[in-house]
Amino acid sequence: MSHHCNNFKQMMSRRDMLAKCANGFGGLALTSLLSDKAFGNVLGQADEPIVGQGRRDMIPRPGNLPAKAKSVIFLYMDGGPSQVDTFDYKPLLRKYHGQDPAKVIGKIDATQFGNNGTIYGSPWEFQQHGQSGLWVSELFPKVAEMADDLCVINSMVAKFPEHTQANYFLHSGHGLQGRPSMGAWVGYGLGSLNQDLPGFVVLNGGLIPPGGVDCFGSGFLPATYQGNIFAPSAPYLSNINPVEKIASLQTKKLDLISAVDAAYSESLGGQVDAIDSAIQNYEMAFRMQSAVPELLDFGQETEECKELYGFDSKREGAATFGRQCLLARRMVERGVRFIELTCPPVTSDRWDQHGSLEKGHEANAGAVDQGIAGLLKDLKRRGLLDETLVVWGGEFGRTPFAQGANGRDHNPSGFTMWMAGGGIKGGMSYGSTDEWGYRVADKKVDIHDLHATILHQLGIDHKKLTYRFSGRDIRLTDVHGHVIRKILA
Repeated sequence: MSHHCNNFKQMMSRRDMLAKCANGFGGLALTSLLSDKAFGNVLGQADEPIVGQGRRDMIPRPGNLPAKAKSVIFLYMDGGPSQVDTFDYKPLLRKYHGQDPAKVIGKIDATQFGNNGTIYGSPWEFQQHGQSGLWVSELFPKVAEMADDLCVINSMVAKFPEHTQANYFLHSGHGLQGRPSMGAWVGYGLGSLNQDLPGFVVLNGGLIPPGGVDCFGSGFLPATYQGNIFAPSAPYLSNINPVEKIASLQTKKLDLISAVDAAYSESLGGQVDAIDSAIQNYEMAFRMQSAVPELLDFGQETEECKELYGFDSKREGAATFGRQCLLARRMVERGVRFIELTCPPVTSDRWDQHGSLEKGHEANAGAVDQGIAGLLKDLKRRGLLDETLVVWGGEFGRTPFAQGANGRDHNPSGFTMWMAGGGIKGGMSYGSTDEWGYRVADKKVDIHDLHATILHQLGIDHKKLTYRFSGRDIRLTDVHGHVIRKILA
């Protein structure tokens, strides 16, 4: 219908109306998605700077580089595994076994205990594995099956020969207590892809390392980013089940606590981290009461999968570590950014064999070998290894000569770590120690380089992830660190 004054337009048909409104419907759907913190912030704030003073939420944030990995699983081998008995094959040690290291090696650095014995050839056989031909000792028969996915870095160095300082350095890039752990830095920089679970989780096998829980702390970053520690067995977390019979009663209690805390914070001028982070953590704990029971429901997994991880293993500690590895995979699937696993206690206690090397290393390797291999295989077959960076290693290595008769002392001058997945080349070794496995001879990699590379794969330029503290902009890598570009896929 029309009118000569054009005051009336012809009415639209139903088909015309749907065609013209289609974009509007899409806009409504997009608005709904953008209101979800775990979706909208990624799309809506791509230019957000990495520096975020005062920020304490876990809303996902983009990095400033193209990301190859979404999550990190750090397999922390507490105590310092011996590189020359695991992944750094040195046949010369057997040839000169029992001889004076000062005569065949030359200058010997001071050791932690000063009880140096003779050259100690590895008690374990080495073989080449996979198409890549990587050398792996018989301590890790199952991990060896994944050789073509490993990037073995044989040229690591650390700055400290003592456990506590070396642990702080490995975790925080600083040898003293009080700096944020790398997991906390990742949460600060990127937030979490799951608002119902922490961004940084420590799956404790039963041994808290020297240095204590500060190895997993947030330091001067807001406490929201500190590691959340899960126990090695049920109930895994305290207070995971609400005590209130009625959900609304718990909600009212939390609302009251938040209101009181917020009022107190406001009376102090606002932005009081201890209070504001406590509020955030209360809210996270409430959401975890719904999310964690489902996360921990291993009944959702097949028997084949549980067997792959070693749930039925008779080796001491292996079933515990296998559960940790499977739980790590389930966390990756649910968007947790940084997951660290600590070792289970075995008869010999940690990888720190100052004596009885054979007994201790066999026990520790036996506890973790199947779980690690199962994790790598499971991630790979599910298509998750490409976007998950797996890192293995301890705070330093061990000497190629004995401590006393049958142990090895600490050695920060050359040791091994490996990485897999997350945009890292597989089936390669990088760098080398000398012919004794004592000091780095080629392509030295320090802990700052390791941290820089981890952040790079997550999409963060380590030089631009900073936090203002004590009058300067501090970063995980301090004023050091270079990305190990030759290992990037």
